Amino acid sequence: MSARTDRIATLKAAAKERILMLDGSWGVMFQREGLTEDDFRNDHFRDYPGQLKGNNDILCLTRPDLVTALHDKYFAAGADISETNTFSATTIAMDDYHLNADDCREINLAGARLAREAADRWTAKEPHKPRFAAGSIGPLNKMLSMSSDVNDPGARLVTFDQVYTAYKEQVRALNEGGVDLYLVETITDTLNCKAAIKAILDLEDEGYEPLPIWISGTITDRSGRTLSGQTAEAFWNSVKHAKPFAIGFNCALGADLMRPHIAELSRIADTLVAAYPNAGLPNAMGQYDEEPHETAHELHEWAKDGIVNILGGCCGTTPDHIKHVADEVRGITPRQIPERPKAMRLAGLEPFELA
Repeated sequence: MSARTDRIATLKAAAKERILMLDGSWGVMFQREGLTEDDFRNDHFRDYPGQLKGNNDILCLTRPDLVTALHDKYFAAGADISETNTFSATTIAMDDYHLNADDCREINLAGARLAREAADRWTAKEPHKPRFAAGSIGPLNKMLSMSSDVNDPGARLVTFDQVYTAYKEQVRALNEGGVDLYLVETITDTLNCKAAIKAILDLEDEGYEPLPIWISGTITDRSGRTLSGQTAEAFWNSVKHAKPFAIGFNCALGADLMRPHIAELSRIADTLVAAYPNAGLPNAMGQYDEEPHETAHELHEWAKDGIVNILGGCCGTTPDHIKHVADEVRGITPRQIPERPKAMRLAGLEPFELA
């Protein structure tokens, strides 16, 4: 039995005992550092064309000290799980910055190793509260379900095989770098997500160690649908074949607007339910004004009502937000996973069930 197998067993046992905490936003924390173009280039990307400032994932290579410090801040705030700084580290997303497959592999390996080292260090320091590293697998800037041309419904900028290959390269590097689980997150297009799931499962068939899969979609507005048009239940029906460790939503909404969609997943999902909302909705300047105690109050209600197993924060949340939430939910019993009757459950934009 490998050390990672032991860690995964510990993670699953911890999820039965308490509500687990994920970290918060990475982007807002990097923005506070006042980074310059040179921080993103360093010697590593000195001769690359175009602007690299804002490409936070490459900080794994050019400013690993900042990445490690942020893992430490979130673990100190009470996070059980911290994500790798690899949200956009695929060849498709990084093509805008003229980065290639070798660059992406290097970013994912470095991100996984930094997260692994931080998690191990905190576990050694506080054995009663083991820490875990989640491989962040974010959305792409190109979608399979929606046309790239308003005048041509069939137009696509990428094929399924291209998306699958990009995700497979990322997943391989994250696994080799030592993450404990995969977090396929901020999903706007379920077909893109399916390509990521297939990449994960195919690598398992090729001999890579199986890791838990956490799938987190995004309800984009008050319509209650993902950007590609699915309701919460239809989204779950579309991905439950992967037997995920956890299912949930993140981003786009604050806790108040996200709650009904998390409650729906809580009712129908026979696995853990996870949520990490934004710190409210952005103001006119694109900033997030919701204070840590306000976020914590909302999420405490979710925990008290028994609809979640994992909580964290997305855009606008800081280590202080995570600390407040962790303090508010400590000692509350996690959601009990329901047993649902067997039925054929399918999905297009809406769910379909045949008992």
